[in-house]
Amino acid sequence: MKKLFSLALAAAMALSMLTGCGGNSGNANDTNGSDAQGSQAGQTEQLSGVVNTNGSTSMEKVMQVLIEAFQEQQPNVTVNYTGSGSGAGVTSAIDGTADLGLASRALKSEEEGKGAQAHIVALDGVAIVVNPENTVEDLTVDQIAQIFKGEITNWKDLGGTDEEIAVYGREAGSGTRGAFEELVGVEDACKYLNEYSSTGDVIGNVASNPSAIGYASLSAVRDNVKAVKVNGVDCTEATVQDGTYEIQRPFVMITKDGTQLSDAAQAFLDFAMSADAASLIAQAGAVPPAAK
Repeated sequence: MKKLFSLALAAAMALSMLTGCGGNSGNANDTNGSDAQGSQAGQTEQLSGVVNTNGSTSMEKVMQVLIEAFQEQQPNVTVNYTGSGSGAGVTSAIDGTADLGLASRALKSEEEGKGAQAHIVALDGVAIVVNPENTVEDLTVDQIAQIFKGEITNWKDLGGTDEEIAVYGREAGSGTRGAFEELVGVEDACKYLNEYSSTGDVIGNVASNPSAIGYASLSAVRDNVKAVKVNGVDCTEATVQDGTYEIQRPFVMITKDGTQLSDAAQAFLDFAMSADAASLIAQAGAVPPAAK
């Protein structure tokens, strides 16, 4: 009887040990799996490298806030921005001299034919600006076209004072100029009195000339100029986003079809197009695309 009791006790102890070993093994596997997953997640989140962007000068403020916020999340990634104009931005994406091209206009069909792909990051209204002393408050798209083509040359014909209209604009190759001329239907037909290399110069010269008119990114408009209504609609963030303001354009990042971005460049593009970037884009004076 004692022998049978001893055998039973031994068997029970052996079973307990086996069960305990199995449990410990399972826990060890869980811990190792968790560590591996944590390590893998850390590798995915922590990137390094350099991302070169090049193109639209109108996107400078948007790029500044996006780069600053992204580099707070990815301190080992350096994002460089060069403002050389939208045309150069498209070219740099196609020929691979930049990871991401930048353009403040829609792509042309011939650019898409070369493999350029646009990713809309933000929207921007192209405001029609006049001197604050100008009494004209509202223009139609057709009137704007006639002004810039030199068909309407005096403000009195638009309800203003008897002054000859001074037409100012951006230089050839500017994304702002390209977008404005295409949207208004005055490509290669504008009669500019003066052309400037920056939006700031357009604003400054309109501000100093009571008879001047020009165009500028909505984000650049300040109290020293007045944005007129277009077809009765003010140029505001809300009217750009809902599409009721007609003269608007996209801010796009450009990649080349079939070319794989580096992990760092892809992460920056994804961040720029994410919902998290919307408040940053608004902070920079542009308009986040409507949520899909």
